[in-house]
Amino acid sequence: MGGDLCSRAMALVVGAGLVLVLALVSVHAELQRFEQPVKPDGSLSFLVVGDWGRRGDFNQSQVALQMGRIGEELDIDFVVSTGDNFYDNGLTGELDPAFEESFTNIYTAKSLQKQWYSVLGNHDYRGDVEAQLSPVLRRIDTRWLCLRSFIVNAELVEIFFLDTTPFVLSYFTDSEGHTYDWRGIKTRRTYIANLLKDVESALKASTAQWKIVVGHHAIRSISHHGDTKELIKHLLPILRANTVNFYMNGHDHCLEHIRDSESPIQFLTSGAGSKAWRGDIKQTNRGNVSFFYDGQGFMSVRLTRSNAEIVFYDVFGEALYTWNVSKQLHSAI
Repeated sequence: MGGDLCSRAMALVVGAGLVLVLALVSVHAELQRFEQPVKPDGSLSFLVVGDWGRRGDFNQSQVALQMGRIGEELDIDFVVSTGDNFYDNGLTGELDPAFEESFTNIYTAKSLQKQWYSVLGNHDYRGDVEAQLSPVLRRIDTRWLCLRSFIVNAELVEIFFLDTTPFVLSYFTDSEGHTYDWRGIKTRRTYIANLLKDVESALKASTAQWKIVVGHHAIRSISHHGDTKELIKHLLPILRANTVNFYMNGHDHCLEHIRDSESPIQFLTSGAGSKAWRGDIKQTNRGNVSFFYDGQGFMSVRLTRSNAEIVFYDVFGEALYTWNVSKQLHSAI
């Protein structure tokens, strides 16, 4: 597959059961909420992968194989997709064979037969967006759940999935010959304003031990696309003000961990589900970078009420980098 095993890829380290409650609950304006059970001991584990849908090519199948192995070891509860689910131009419709060829027939391991929570990426917007959001796909493969923006509540954590593509102005002003499906977005300004209002309201109301925000585009990255200035301007202040712990994204085809300079937020990129960009690293703006890897792979997350563990894996399933953080629990007096 693809001939891009990235065995010589560059790594940079600085310093040390299928159950989904589909009942929708009214929550803070337009964001839909899904309830995700945790394990009997109250813990939770999941995998994060992005930028993957290439019918198994560019080692997508090898990454999927290792995801299945790690997923079994961790007894994962679900999988998060950070977008760009189908290359190069999304799906052509609800019955596009690419859905099964790039998803159903690739992620076949028993451990991956759990719910997949997915956001849209810019490549998905180049196809039929409504197809990816359609319940028809969920009838084809019950694991699939993709909406523009929504919330997953898993008791100790709330995960806020955001549609970040409309934030990026250049997709509207300089599409570089690509056609984007903006149905459902009457005006960019209004869409973004409403989404920011909804997510800010939901974050303020959240009492979860951990708060995670997932979007396709990076807030901070030192790879090909770099920082997303629109997210830094509009979204980051809201995340900082509402004690978000992690922002997880794809878009750049790499794995990386960058610490925020003004808050405890950790920026985690997992966009290496298939084609990777070897050697594509910016020489500037490397402040607070804890880890960078320009090869293929994925990320795991394990949460308890008091601890979070993040691990990045390569295409061979080898753990490249592990990061732990503990949270002090405060008992009510």
